[in-house]
Amino acid sequence: MTKSIEQILLQNEYSKEDIVCLLQATGEDEKALFRKSSEVKLKYVGKNVYFRGLIEFSNICEKDCLYCGIRSSNRHVSRYNIADAEILKAAKFAYENKYASLVLQSGERSDKAFINRITKLLKEIKKLSNNELGITISLGEQTKETYQEWFDAGAHRYLLRIESSNKDLYNKIHPYNEKHSHETRLKCLQYLQDVGYQTGTGVMIGLPFQSYEDLANDLLFMQKFDIDMVGMGPYIEHDETPLYEFRDSLMSLNDRFRLTLRMIAVLRILMKDINIAAATALQAIDPLGREKALRLGANVIMPNITPTNERANYLLYKNKPCIDEGADDCTNCMEARINMADGEIGYGKWGDSKHFSRRIKK
Repeated sequence: MTKSIEQILLQNEYSKEDIVCLLQATGEDEKALFRKSSEVKLKYVGKNVYFRGLIEFSNICEKDCLYCGIRSSNRHVSRYNIADAEILKAAKFAYENKYASLVLQSGERSDKAFINRITKLLKEIKKLSNNELGITISLGEQTKETYQEWFDAGAHRYLLRIESSNKDLYNKIHPYNEKHSHETRLKCLQYLQDVGYQTGTGVMIGLPFQSYEDLANDLLFMQKFDIDMVGMGPYIEHDETPLYEFRDSLMSLNDRFRLTLRMIAVLRILMKDINIAAATALQAIDPLGREKALRLGANVIMPNITPTNERANYLLYKNKPCIDEGADDCTNCMEARINMADGEIGYGKWGDSKHFSRRIKK
């Protein structure tokens, strides 16, 4: 007998079939899902929304992912690499404006000069903030030794998106070579947990070839892996990528947006005390996208504090919002969005994952 959404939401555990049903919810069923996820969020993580000042300091990348606008073979990208002094200036802005945390993100590199540079930057950011700024890094696949070096230098959260837990789908959105191995991605996530990071991952929603079953398995993967934080958003095609040829097979942008909200809601119910980011890509589809995500489950938002003159060159997808705003503009905008979502800004707080604290005590 087929279960109703109300029956599923009364359960304590969810099968893949249950999750697929929730991900396909519409109308009143979708509203019931969102009410449940909002209740869970309020009970387990509260109203606080935590800032992560985002510094996208370079779009130079050695990977060639088939969906990404800054892939290495895209010759129409204006490549940049922000000077250390500018990165530290942005970090100081985050510190002085009580963000409490920032995110360093770039295209993926693993050469020694890059590794050493990150180590030096992490130490200098800790120094300029009197060891008070929390640091998340999202710098791709590295060796366990590199992860340890960066952890020892001051980073304590790491975001490495799995992109898809389905190996076959992963291989369809990456070149099939030694640089783009699903096994390596999984191994790196395990390294991050072993080193001691608050470990984050995420997927793209609405990809070509992707099914509801794939997305349900993604959520179950996150639960089984015991992840601490998640950043996931809708797939938005970029016309300078190979996947663009499959654009006519995609669900509409609005459907991808609604499905992303349902993914966030289901994940909040499955993993009650993790940190979930309201992805910028949501706002690329709906002007109030991030507010809607905050209302139903997300509790982290990332104001972009990258120097404005380079933001337009970090385009993983088209129509990325906020590329022409200064850091002050972005802060004021985020404050307004959080207030609209009935949240409270966790100024001066790292906002570490409650799930991480519980996980390391097991």
